[in-house]
Amino acid sequence: MPVVLAIDAGTTGVRTLAIDETGLRRAWAYREFPQHFPRPGWVEHDADEIWTATVETLGDVAERLDREGVTVAAIGITNQRETTVVWDRTNGALPHRAIVWQDRRTAIRCDQLRDSDVEPLVRARTGLVLDPYFSGTKLEWLFTTGEVDAGPDLAFGTVDSWILWRLTGGAEGGVHATDPSNASRTLLYDLDTLAWSDELLDVFGVPRSCLPVVMPSSGRFGTTRPDCAAGLSVPVAGIAGDQQAALFGQACFEPGMTKNTYGTGSFVLMNLGDAHPDPVEGLLTTVAWQLGDAITYALEGAIFVTGAAVQWLRDGLGIITEAAEIGPLAESVPDTGGVVLVPAFTGLGSPWWDPYARGTVLGLTRGTGRAHLARAVVEAMAWQTRDVVDAMTAASGREITELRADGGASVMDLLCQLQADVLDVPVRRPAVQETTALGAAYLAGIAEGVWDSPADAASAWTEEAAYTPAMPADEVARRHVEWKRAVERARGWAR
Repeated sequence: MPVVLAIDAGTTGVRTLAIDETGLRRAWAYREFPQHFPRPGWVEHDADEIWTATVETLGDVAERLDREGVTVAAIGITNQRETTVVWDRTNGALPHRAIVWQDRRTAIRCDQLRDSDVEPLVRARTGLVLDPYFSGTKLEWLFTTGEVDAGPDLAFGTVDSWILWRLTGGAEGGVHATDPSNASRTLLYDLDTLAWSDELLDVFGVPRSCLPVVMPSSGRFGTTRPDCAAGLSVPVAGIAGDQQAALFGQACFEPGMTKNTYGTGSFVLMNLGDAHPDPVEGLLTTVAWQLGDAITYALEGAIFVTGAAVQWLRDGLGIITEAAEIGPLAESVPDTGGVVLVPAFTGLGSPWWDPYARGTVLGLTRGTGRAHLARAVVEAMAWQTRDVVDAMTAASGREITELRADGGASVMDLLCQLQADVLDVPVRRPAVQETTALGAAYLAGIAEGVWDSPADAASAWTEEAAYTPAMPADEVARRHVEWKRAVERARGWAR
């Protein structure tokens, strides 16, 4: 049987995986790419470095499959969302580095728009909030600062669009498209009409000519050119933003089913079905995916920094040398020794939406060691998720009955147990951890007949481990109050 390739273009690297019809990984390759921090609060990527990582990993996997005589049925793409890429359609030149979703440079502009009473329109049309997180103000900044000329040859896209364009030929006929799950993260897309909003294009000064075509998440976008795609000529048939792809890969197909992905940030998504509520304070409404004409929406809580805090321990403080060390180090102490760490390095996302919050460490004593800091980082992941789930439960009227956990940090038993404790619900971890890539592969494979339906694709979902609440309720309550006190001290610091 053929395999489906999933290109997972994340925030710190690109992973290409080959998924067989049983949902198992047959081959994979990974490359990191550099992060650029030109000023405090600014985060950029070189889109050419993302492309290099993409084509290298694709080449590694394609070579292995060729040796084994395995054919490729389709390619799916999943990606870091909101990151803003601009390029020249005529030659692929990049007039500016990509501005990453973590970037805070447009915080003041968001304040100005909010003071001008623009936010009610943004909320009503997009389900989002006015925050530097999203693509719209990033794109406006590129135009208004003169960094980029919004001419007829300029193309804008999130990372999926850039990779699709390059895979399908680039300047020689490349497809410039995206899907609704990514379009709905730009501040420019109307959730109800499922089209780019002329009102919002006017607000942000974005010409329609630079925008990608929006196509269903599962369906043929184009065909790769062999000279651009490691010798492959196969359909690109699935695209979804990374968090929506993970919801799909976790088989959360029924309204109310909820997952959390612990990546660079953490993202809690609840399936809402084919309708969405009015905008909810502290949370986002987004398109989960589009299959044919059928749209599925999701309620989302976005946490900006979880795994990125582990990178900070490794690269910034030198407390660990590899990310995998954090679990054993954190487990080497029974608690944090009173330390609370709020990793608001790029502001706070849901449910606070405070771009001026900054990272805060409280409770340090002479007895504090590296293990206490490591455990405080792990506990912060669990507490931030608790805050989001509380807001989501209040908004939807649904009490979650379990949380499906995936992403790099979910391999830590300590984190999963803490998460079950503070949420007071079971946490289930799947046997196949690469749920983001799995979702992209499923979307592409369904379009090309590898799987008959979402239920068929996800029938192989199995649980690797389950964690049930064990911490006494009064202890959870006491520690939650302590956490919220620390959050209040972090908020507004950089204003």
